[in-house]
Amino acid sequence: MIILTGVSGFIGSCFLRKLNQIGFNREVVVVDDFYKIYKDQNTLNKAVREWMHRDIFLDWFEKTSQKIDYVIHLGARTDTTLMDKEVFDELNFNYSKRIWNTCAERQIPLIYASSAATYGDGSLGFKDDHDGIKNLNPLNPYGQSKHDFDVWALSQKHAPPQWFGCKFFNVYGPNEYHKSRMASVIFHTFHKIKSTGEMQLFKSHKPEYKDGEQSRDFIYIKDLMSILTFLMQNSTLPNGIYNCGTGQARTFLDLALSTFAAMNVSENISFIDTPIDIRDTYQYYTEADMTKMKSIGYNQPFHTLEEGITDYVQSYLSPNIYY
Repeated sequence: MIILTGVSGFIGSCFLRKLNQIGFNREVVVVDDFYKIYKDQNTLNKAVREWMHRDIFLDWFEKTSQKIDYVIHLGARTDTTLMDKEVFDELNFNYSKRIWNTCAERQIPLIYASSAATYGDGSLGFKDDHDGIKNLNPLNPYGQSKHDFDVWALSQKHAPPQWFGCKFFNVYGPNEYHKSRMASVIFHTFHKIKSTGEMQLFKSHKPEYKDGEQSRDFIYIKDLMSILTFLMQNSTLPNGIYNCGTGQARTFLDLALSTFAAMNVSENISFIDTPIDIRDTYQYYTEADMTKMKSIGYNQPFHTLEEGITDYVQSYLSPNIYY
């Protein structure tokens, strides 16, 4: 049996599809807040063993005598604009600690989602070496909650037999229809172009960056699924925290131009001020150092930004199809 949390979300629902594709059909117990019916389409026509609400999962998990082969913990509160630290402490930090402790006690392998938001403004770099992780300074409570758990996990003497903390960089792809403001810039660009024929990008508020040259390590969801599957299927890999990006930063201008091209629409780009509520916590540059991931044998090629956007736009966004 496999447990997958956060199954109704963007990444969780895609990984459920991936698990189905590689042969896990009626073996997956899925966990989420299933009262949020606006995410139901993400899990439609996917095979599961049991649906379990997140509010009852932890008690069940700590008491069940059923054999559990793996836990993939992707559930989290991910709103980077929310400033309520208590919410993140409850849903991201303390919830994850209980999952870790049960996995450690019962010797169940664990994959959990961390985030590139832990790297803050990037001034300390983007290396996933354990010695430097404790010094990171996230820019918002979401990133802080992920960082707090990373630091806590590294301090534990009692651990799952195999565990991986995955620092997701800027993931994009199908099944993010429900995410509203938190959806990827590709998602917003597609819909803006579709409705108005133009796209507005944020101006730079730092002199060292030109407008539109703010950069991110954008990773297509299908590449992330490949990484997670690799980790889950290789029992001899060294435990630890790993970056999950492509290793190549690309600009938002590149992203917008690629989206226009994928939609076969003439380019029309303008710039607006970054909203005040996110301006001070806005990351201008992220790029995953993928040295450690490559050192453990992951060598699959990544989609280029252009390839990923073309597939996303033409195979999913334009026909409004889920993965």
